[in-house]
Amino acid sequence: NNVAFAPKDGYTALFMNIGIATAPALYRGLRYNALNDLEPIGLVVDVPMSVIAKPTMAADNFKDFLAYAKANKNKLSYAHAGVGSASHLCGLLLLSAMDADILTIPFKGTKPALDSLMAGKVDFMCTQTTTTTDKVKEKALKGYAVTSKTRMDDLPDLPTLEESGLKSATLAVWQGMWVPKGTPAAAAKRLNVAMQAALADAGVLAEFAKLSAKPYPVAQQTPAGLRAVHKAETARWAPIIKKAAVFAD
Repeated sequence: NNVAFAPKDGYTALFMNIGIATAPALYRGLRYNALNDLEPIGLVVDVPMSVIAKPTMAADNFKDFLAYAKANKNKLSYAHAGVGSASHLCGLLLLSAMDADILTIPFKGTKPALDSLMAGKVDFMCTQTTTTTDKVKEKALKGYAVTSKTRMDDLPDLPTLEESGLKSATLAVWQGMWVPKGTPAAAAKRLNVAMQAALADAGVLAEFAKLSAKPYPVAQQTPAGLRAVHKAETARWAPIIKKAAVFAD
């Protein structure tokens, strides 16, 4: 909202994630239209998510978990970090693909949700790998699958959801950069050049790798690349959120 109505002088930019595409459905009284009121600079990175479970969960892999979930769906609970969070969105896709009506428990943030999961108070969750990879390696949580199209380098033994038979649950938390609509083209171009230079820097790439975040190909680090993803994701999430009838306003 602040960026949409900010001065169009090239000094204000927005770095935002997939939430910009889900906001129109989650918040029904928005004063702005991100597709019309913001100018895309380019896609930056995406971060996969992982399906994880409490350490005492009976199933040791995702296929066994699916069978367990079908037999015990009235006993299972799914945790997420709050309405509109990445873990909430992942849950909408995951539970729909699983065709399972499972109790969903919202928390006020990722940390309390993960703490409850590790303590065995809730059963499973789907959240960004930036917060789960180390815990899976340490066996503090059971790792079942990743939501990306390919396996992660840090957790090569975890299959993708598509490999596990849930093609419609593929999800990555993509990140992009925007400026207010009407920002001078020269200023927007300078931002794009600077962004692409940063995404080619070895030090930046090393830090992203620690977070399991992968920069987009150069061809998508462009206004057209971000616009296409933003538009497609907005259309993708609207019916999913409307069907769930869980809104943030």
